[in-house]
Amino acid sequence: MNAPATEVAALEVLRRVFGHADFRGAQREILVHVAGGGDALVLMPTGGGKSLCYQLPALLRPGTAVVVSPLIALMQDQVAALRQLGVRAAFLNSSQGASESSSTERAFSHGELDLLYVAPERLLTPRMLELLARAQIALFAIDEAHCVSQWGHDFRPEYLQLSMLHERFAEVPRIALTATADPQTREEILARLALGRARVFISSFDRPNIRYTIVEKRDARGQLLNFIREEHPGEAGIVYCLSRRKVETISAWLAAEGVRSLPYHAGMDSAMRAAHQARFQNEEGAVMVATIAFGMGIDKPDVRFVAHLDLPRSIEAYYQETGRAGRDGAPADAWMVYGLGDAVQQRRLIDTSEGDEAFRRIAAAKLDALLGLCETAGCRRVRLLEYFGETAAACGNCDTCRAPPATWDATEAARMALSAIYRTGQRFGAVHLIDVLRGRDTERVRRWGHQSLSVFGIGAGLDEAAWRGVFRQLVALGLARPDHGRHGALQLAESSRPVLKGEQRVALRHAARRHDARQRGRPGFTQASLTGAAGDLLLRLKAWRAEQARAQALPAYVIFHDSTLAAIAAAAPRDLDALAGLPGIGARKLERYGEELLRIVGEAAG
Repeated sequence: MNAPATEVAALEVLRRVFGHADFRGAQREILVHVAGGGDALVLMPTGGGKSLCYQLPALLRPGTAVVVSPLIALMQDQVAALRQLGVRAAFLNSSQGASESSSTERAFSHGELDLLYVAPERLLTPRMLELLARAQIALFAIDEAHCVSQWGHDFRPEYLQLSMLHERFAEVPRIALTATADPQTREEILARLALGRARVFISSFDRPNIRYTIVEKRDARGQLLNFIREEHPGEAGIVYCLSRRKVETISAWLAAEGVRSLPYHAGMDSAMRAAHQARFQNEEGAVMVATIAFGMGIDKPDVRFVAHLDLPRSIEAYYQETGRAGRDGAPADAWMVYGLGDAVQQRRLIDTSEGDEAFRRIAAAKLDALLGLCETAGCRRVRLLEYFGETAAACGNCDTCRAPPATWDATEAARMALSAIYRTGQRFGAVHLIDVLRGRDTERVRRWGHQSLSVFGIGAGLDEAAWRGVFRQLVALGLARPDHGRHGALQLAESSRPVLKGEQRVALRHAARRHDARQRGRPGFTQASLTGAAGDLLLRLKAWRAEQARAQALPAYVIFHDSTLAAIAAAAPRDLDALAGLPGIGARKLERYGEELLRIVGEAAG
């Protein structure tokens, strides 16, 4: 099939099976290339439609597409969603019993599947390789391909062996997909997966529906609770914490404050983790408090916020984690509290890691880039996209665009702070250093005799909050660094010498002015924007969907996304033809649910 014919066939399948009127972005070019037998590396943001780039070619090519996916939950959700569309999909993973696995293997061998999802470790077993050798394979799709990067935040050693797909099945096209990869990681994916001849498709990394906000950490718990109550009451979200203990503490505290929260971390019993993940996926308005053990491959489209109570390890990790918000395209928030302790803690983790010098150097560079994002006085979206090699104009929607922080000539303040570090023997943290600079007569100051130092009281002109900002930014700029032998202590970095000598000026940012985030408009069809009869109809449709989800033991969004229900509520279609024209209504769903949906619309109209 030539390219024009492939494109026509693909558009027909897109409309009939998936219920979409047209392709988005680079989807058309990608699927024509892959359906024609070409290899590809696809970088596309979460919610950008990556799955269609292999699911649709799988329906156009003879045989079964084999999808390598690292997470059981992701496989199960995608297979459930495909089956709702009438696509013959299945998975093989450790959650199945022997009988179910054997049945799936037989269906695969007999060519009765369109797509088969397999975990990488299962794919590499002799039994699975033998099955592959006997079957007709349409294509290989390697999802979450950034897992191949040993420098990345989601490294999976099994991914390193996936180059054997090229060696054993050279004639089968392969498509590797990820939402997160800087230029170095892209090259690593191409090299390690033997995709040297693959076309690289890079979509914009911009997620315009996500608003980025990073605020100074003062009372993290209280700030988080206010954020949830003021901006996302009753809505689904994810709260990331660095430690398992903190996950448990924050989740219990939020629950006591009336937020329906669930903990998730690798130290929990696997059955409890699975139960909590199922509740998060299936229930509306649940908040998951988790370590980074949770999230990769989560397909829930209506996550309205992702909050960080601790600093991630890199911009890639931050982008990957925040990208789990707003997959449905509706407005969402990426919110983080950040303070000096976060920067000190992450640098300590790097310097005390078991990695070699090259690993620590790269990790430090990635952390520096993230600190730069936290401390920027410009548009956060611009800074984020620059990291991935993309240029953009100021978004007007992030916190620094909505309330631009002013910068000030902090050269003298920086010299005072650096001098205080030096004069006190490079043995104390920011709290004590601020006491010295502001001339406080504390017991600790007297015990160490620091009231007699030349730096005692020279910074009385700045308040405590301003000094916290100075020390935090000095660490972010690499002018001061943590002493890992003493918890929280700060030392001078070599780069501080020109500042102390008066040879280099330092500009720092003032804290951004507080603004009322609730002024933000929420474009598009959402429950909040539909009022009157349309709003009432949407509530009825959601109640019906919840009943269907319970009856079929599926997440509600697998039945229909919020955006599809909102479109139905806004249009109030009176016949099947009108219903079929709405987004997300493919032929199988129209056949299965059409009459029920029209009944609900009719009852609402009276």
